[in-house]
Amino acid sequence: MPGTHPTDPIADAFESQRDRLRAIAYRVLGSHADAEDVVQEAWLRLSRQDADTINNLGGWLTTVVGRISLDVLRSGRTRPEVAFDDQVPELTVTLDDAPAPEDLVTLGDAVGLALLTVLDSLRPHERLAFVLHDVFAVPFEEIGTILGKSADATKMLTSRARKKVRTAQQPASALRQQREVVQAFLAAARDGEFEHLLQVLHPEVKFTVNTANGQFVMLGATEVATRARMARDAARGHAATVNGRPGVISWSEDGTPLSLLVFTVVDGRVTEITAVIDPAELALLDLPYPV
Repeated sequence: MPGTHPTDPIADAFESQRDRLRAIAYRVLGSHADAEDVVQEAWLRLSRQDADTINNLGGWLTTVVGRISLDVLRSGRTRPEVAFDDQVPELTVTLDDAPAPEDLVTLGDAVGLALLTVLDSLRPHERLAFVLHDVFAVPFEEIGTILGKSADATKMLTSRARKKVRTAQQPASALRQQREVVQAFLAAARDGEFEHLLQVLHPEVKFTVNTANGQFVMLGATEVATRARMARDAARGHAATVNGRPGVISWSEDGTPLSLLVFTVVDGRVTEITAVIDPAELALLDLPYPV
């Protein structure tokens, strides 16, 4: 295991690459557990390799991690992260005055679960080629070595994957429309306008609240509209995008997160709201600081 021999130059060199390798594996597989396993396997292979035969350690490790990740994808052994509706997951939260989440490919290492969801539409070869080239700028020649393809064939494969990603990504206009629906809901909640709340809520809307005392679920527009006091407070929060969906973050005066709301909007109505108000859970999330 690297790190246990601080004087070992190979272990030190591997440690310098570890974060990058883990990021690559995570982007390809969508699971932190699988990414850690892949990186550990890469270390084991390196420890059995004659270091004198490696001219470019970074390239060699990228190739190894890429091949292992591809094998995992093909085998279907991936362990996807817990879905948002099951419990509080790892979240990608961006304040709406930060770089637009629609520009996912340009965000490099900042790319999170929103892109991972889009990548699920790609085949293993396409997913690996897209991640390595468009996110981590690995040359086509190196990717071709991993895939057993020529550089030209790899370039065409990546281009095809890129087109699929762009097609699958939610248009910026659609997200803006969803935000407008959320703002209408928050305004109605703030002003106590019950009829307006019913207009923007789907009749079968689901409101899930994660509190310090457990998770509570409310169903139906009338029930949710009646208990929209929490959203009334959130109306004074800051608009955000959470895993590609409109959301709102609220902070206390000292900058401690008070609540995180995430909305699902379909056909101009709110179909689902998830609220996190448990201080312990909020503290575990990588939330932006107040602006």
